[in-house]
Amino acid sequence: MSTGNNPSDKKLTGKNPLAAAEAADKKRKIAIQVGVAAVLVALVAAIGIGIAVKKSDSDNEGTASSVAQLPATGGSVTDSGTVLIGNPDAKVKVRVVADLQCPACQQFEAANGEALAKAAADGTASVEYQIISFLDKASSTQYSSRAANASFCVAKADTTKYQGWLQTMFDKQPAEGSAGLSNDELVAIAQGAGYTDPAVATCIKDKPYNDYIKQVTQATLKSGVESTPSVYINGKLEQSDAIFTENGLTSVIADAAK
Repeated sequence: MSTGNNPSDKKLTGKNPLAAAEAADKKRKIAIQVGVAAVLVALVAAIGIGIAVKKSDSDNEGTASSVAQLPATGGSVTDSGTVLIGNPDAKVKVRVVADLQCPACQQFEAANGEALAKAAADGTASVEYQIISFLDKASSTQYSSRAANASFCVAKADTTKYQGWLQTMFDKQPAEGSAGLSNDELVAIAQGAGYTDPAVATCIKDKPYNDYIKQVTQATLKSGVESTPSVYINGKLEQSDAIFTENGLTSVIADAAK
């Protein structure tokens, strides 16, 4: 029997120190690789979450910004797109739905414009004007929408002159099928009504309310309005001849205030 340092004897009698060291080193490398991989996975996940959160925040900010910048809200313009004149807490609330290209609306204004102005001034009623634009087809220049835009422009500037401006707009109402009044003519009417701030003229020409007017018009028609003018007294549609009778709404408002 051999008694020399035979490698096979080492294999039989115990572990090879070199092999054991190599095996341990290999395990350490694997452990390191696994650890690095885990860190990378976590890092990638963190980056992905960060990007997703940032995108979500950005989307939310964009939505909030678009709402906040909607030019027709705030001040004398209500959330539903009406121009409010007078005390909102008045016992009688009148709502007038009109299109500035509508001949019947012109007749209504001639008959009851002064009655509404007086009721708003003495506190008997608040008056909301819902100016919509469904008659663009009645002109070759979308006059209905341009006039509605001008309505928001002047209302945002000063409601104390609004009813006077409205009366002039109806007095100068263009014929159906015509080109309608030009933007310069709309500016001149506003200036004649006392809206001399250059910002009003810019607003009329730049038409920032176009998209909003479409939304308001669609919402108004979907709510059940079938024609213009539509006049509501405390939420009830007024269907009497009073709306086309000179100062006919004066007695209607007085009765509603009792």
